[in-house]
Amino acid sequence: MPIRLFKLKVSFPVFLYEMHFCTRFILTSPSVFVGLSALLCKIAALRSFSLDKLHYWRERSSGMSSLAYFLAKDTIDHFSTIVKPLVYLSMFYFFNNPRSTVLDNYIVLICLVYCVTGIAYALAIFFEPGPAQLWSVLLPVVLTLIATRTENDGVVSYISNLCYTKWALEAFVISNAKRYYGVWLITRCGSLMESGYDLGHWYRSLILLVLTGIVSRVAAFFILITVHRK
Repeated sequence: MPIRLFKLKVSFPVFLYEMHFCTRFILTSPSVFVGLSALLCKIAALRSFSLDKLHYWRERSSGMSSLAYFLAKDTIDHFSTIVKPLVYLSMFYFFNNPRSTVLDNYIVLICLVYCVTGIAYALAIFFEPGPAQLWSVLLPVVLTLIATRTENDGVVSYISNLCYTKWALEAFVISNAKRYYGVWLITRCGSLMESGYDLGHWYRSLILLVLTGIVSRVAAFFILITVHRK
């Protein structure tokens, strides 16, 4: 008994230290932070359409407007789209001290959340709850790995340019790089060249994220009115 108690007293502080180290690594690495934020937002957005499919099909057969139903669900989720970036940034700034402003990071993160929630709508409507959760976990992980590759592979580079994770990560890096002045310009140029980013692509990355969110919502609504499962 004393030996077990001693092991517990020793292992518990080690466990806390390891958890603190892992949490600090996740929240200070931009690529991991982007992937984790996308993953959590996707899983949370699945509940908007995956829980009441049976009710929707029954009400639609009674004459309910599918467009009104979809817009109502999306409008309610806008509250989470606005609040969730604030929660994630509060944890991010607790472990990190970036040069970029809170407003710049909030704008990037709110565009990312809007993008991934639209993708989650399409997954929730098309798949059953189990496969939808699996795809919501796999997509951010795989796309983040593709977006962070630095090798100049033709196919992988082309695919990474179409990933929303790369657009969000590029916007985060540019927001931080814009704040480098004086002798830090060399550091800024080295960081951008290493990642293959352009300082003038900040607005383009945000526009691509928003457009992806709009297109994914249109696709989700099309799936909603065409796919009917008994």
